[in-house]
Amino acid sequence: MPNKRRLVDGAIGRLASLLCRIQGAEGFAKMPETGPLIVATNHINNLEILVLRKYLGSRRVIGLAKAEAWENRVFGWLLDVWEAIPIRRGENDIAALRRSVSVLKEGRILGLAPEGTRSRDGRLQKGHTGAVTIALKSGAPVLPMAYWGGEKFGEYVRRLQRTPFHIAVGKPLRILTEGVRVTSAIRQQIIDEIMTEIAKLLPPAYRGVYANRVSVEPHYLAPAEI
Repeated sequence: MPNKRRLVDGAIGRLASLLCRIQGAEGFAKMPETGPLIVATNHINNLEILVLRKYLGSRRVIGLAKAEAWENRVFGWLLDVWEAIPIRRGENDIAALRRSVSVLKEGRILGLAPEGTRSRDGRLQKGHTGAVTIALKSGAPVLPMAYWGGEKFGEYVRRLQRTPFHIAVGKPLRILTEGVRVTSAIRQQIIDEIMTEIAKLLPPAYRGVYANRVSVEPHYLAPAEI
C-alpha cells in the first residue's frame, strides 16, 4: 500500500499542478513535521483533496469522507489507498469518531471540514461540533486552513485555463476547557471559534455566516506550543 500511495500521490500532485495555479502553498512550511494535528478547513469541492495530497502526502493525511463516496468505484478505490475514514452524515457515527481519535493517537494528521458538506459558492457555512469532540478526546492541536477560488473551476475548465487556487494556513491552536463542563452549547461555541479562525484567513466575500465574528477574540482557543 505505501508504494501504491506514493504513485497515486505523485500522479495527483501532477494533476493538481495541471488543473490549478496554486497560490499560498508556502504556508505549508508552518506546519509541524511531527506529531498529531487536526487540519480544519472550509470545503468547496474535491480540488482541495488534490492540493492537500500534493503538499502533505509525506505526512500521511487521513481524511474523513462521506460514506456515499465509496459508491463510486474509482473514487472509493482512491479513498481506500489514502486510508480515508467513512462517516455517515446526519448521525452520531461512533466508529468514525473512534477511528479519527486513533489516527491522531498514532501521531498522524487528520483532515476534516467542520461544515460537513460542500459550499458551492465558497462562502462559509455553520460548523458542526464533531471536530471539537475529536480534538478534546485526542488532545491534538487544531490547524485552521482556508481555500478559495476552486468554486470557479468549471468556468476555467470551459475556457481551457488553469484555476487560480488560493491557500491560507493559520497557526496551530489548543482548545482550553480545563475546569469547564463541556456542554453541547460550549462545543458549538468552540467550533464557531475555530470556524472564525478559518474565516479570518479568507477574503471578506467568503466569510459567510462568520463574517461578523472575525473581530471577536476566541475564549476557548490559544496558540499551541509545537
